[in-house]
Amino acid sequence: MNKRYRFDSAIPSDTRQTDRILDNQTRRVLGNTYFLLSLCLGFSALTATVAIVMQWPHPGFLMTLAGYFGLLFLVNRNRNNRLGIIFVLALTGFMGYTLGPIIGYYLRMPHGSEIVLTALGGTSLIFIVMSGIALFAHRDFSFMSSFLTTGMLVALFASLIAFFVEVPALFLAISAVFVLLMSGLILYETNRIVRNGETNYIMATVTLFVAFFNLFSSLLHLLGFAGRSD
Repeated sequence: MNKRYRFDSAIPSDTRQTDRILDNQTRRVLGNTYFLLSLCLGFSALTATVAIVMQWPHPGFLMTLAGYFGLLFLVNRNRNNRLGIIFVLALTGFMGYTLGPIIGYYLRMPHGSEIVLTALGGTSLIFIVMSGIALFAHRDFSFMSSFLTTGMLVALFASLIAFFVEVPALFLAISAVFVLLMSGLILYETNRIVRNGETNYIMATVTLFVAFFNLFSSLLHLLGFAGRSD
C-alpha cells in the first residue's frame, strides 16, 4: 500500500520523513545561496579593486540606478535557468565597480585603510549575527516584510532628495537608516530560506548581496564622516 506524506499526517514516521525532506531542501537552497554569494562577493571585490587601481570614475547616481535595475530585471527574468547566474555575476560585478571609486576616496583620507577595514569588519559581523539569529531562533520573521518594504521605499525617496539638495545631515541620517534596514533584510531573507518562503537561490543571493553591499557602503559613509570630523 502506498503511503502519502502530508504536513497534517498523524503518523509520526510520516511527519519525520516530511521534516527530513524539507530539511534537505532547505540545506540545498542555503548551500547554493551561500556558495553563489561568496562568488559574487569575490567578483565584486575584484571589480572594485580594478576600479580603484585604474582610477575609474564613478558612473553617477542615475547611471548606477539604471544599471542596477536593468541587470536586476535580467536576473529576475532568468531566475529559473543557468543564465540567471551569469546576470547575477554581472550585476554584482557592476555594483563592485560603482563601489570602487567610493572606497578609493576613503582610502585617500587620513587613516582611510582603517575606515574601510572597520566598515568591512562591521558589515561581516552584522551579517553573521543576523544570519545566526535567522538560522537558530526558531521564529517566523515574516512580520518584518511590510516594515522593510516601506522603509526601503522611504529611504530610496530620501536618497533622491539628498542627491539633489546635498544636505550632509540628511545623507548621514539615510546611511544610518540603511544600516538598520539592511540588517533587518539579512535577518528576514535568511529566515525566509529557512522556512521555505524563498526556494530560488539566485534571488536569495541577490537579496543578501544587496543587503551586504548597502550595509557596507552605509557604514563606510558613517565612519568616513566621523573620520573627517576628528
